[in-house]
Amino acid sequence: MGFKKIVLVAFMSFVTLSLVACRQQMNRGHESAKIGIIQYAEHSALDAAREGFIEALSEGGFKVGKNVTITKRNAQGDQANLQTMVEQLSGKNDLNFAIATPAAQALLNSDQHTPAVFTAVTDPVSAGLVDSLDKPGGNMTGSTDAIDVKDQIDLLTKVLPQAKTVGIFYNSSEVNSEIQAKAAKKALEKKGVTVLIKTVTVSNDVQQVMTSLAGQVDAVYLPTDNTVASTANTIGDILKEAKIPSMGSDDAYLSAVLFTSGVDYKAIGKQAGKQAVAILKGKKAATIKVVKPQKAKIAVNEEMAKSLGIDAERIKDFRK
Repeated sequence: MGFKKIVLVAFMSFVTLSLVACRQQMNRGHESAKIGIIQYAEHSALDAAREGFIEALSEGGFKVGKNVTITKRNAQGDQANLQTMVEQLSGKNDLNFAIATPAAQALLNSDQHTPAVFTAVTDPVSAGLVDSLDKPGGNMTGSTDAIDVKDQIDLLTKVLPQAKTVGIFYNSSEVNSEIQAKAAKKALEKKGVTVLIKTVTVSNDVQQVMTSLAGQVDAVYLPTDNTVASTANTIGDILKEAKIPSMGSDDAYLSAVLFTSGVDYKAIGKQAGKQAVAILKGKKAATIKVVKPQKAKIAVNEEMAKSLGIDAERIKDFRK
């Protein structure tokens, strides 16, 4: 084969490969994709985030049963389960989706090569998931459930102006909860309110610790917390019996509190799903900004309000 012919063949091969690559990039949304989902615990907020994620995938052209295969894992709040499950997903998918901070951290530690998206993470920078919100820098991005805690406390003190001592309860092993609790303590003390903090590390201690807290405060503030969400019925029974009004940061545990002001988890799940679609179509996670919730969601537990002798309609007025 002559030199010119060799050059021509090489050139044509290069052009063909380039065209194939471009075609693949353009049609990525119509190809089959494998996605792994690791959810830290089972409760309605995280379930809603997962549903929103899958809905956004479908809207973006990735439909389950057609061109997407999804493997779901739920650690049920157990760290040992979590580690095993992220290892099952590592290196086996085109993209992984982590729901809640512990799940995202475990996934990143196990697999730093597969693109990943997270949601229900309050502070992804402090959690070590990204370099910054604007420039994630690694192979992971997502949506946060960061709440404006100052606005929450403003609302709490308007709804419950008689509360001179406010208790804060959460699982101290959850980074999200601790960050939010510290911000709430600072905002409450700035308003002259005394703060009493009680924490647990396992759900078995919730009843004892919450009962103790309810006997020492005028109101309770509950940050976004997976343990609180999974033990909402227990907490609600204790607060109702003690006649202590409370505010929650997550409508997953509306049954436990007087009212909630927090995040629409299905909405932030959809935000993460849109990011996943962009990644599956060729965009790098490192260049996709971490997004925040668009607005707060306020809900009132009318049954709890009635049991406490509080006008539910007055609380609802604050939504306007």
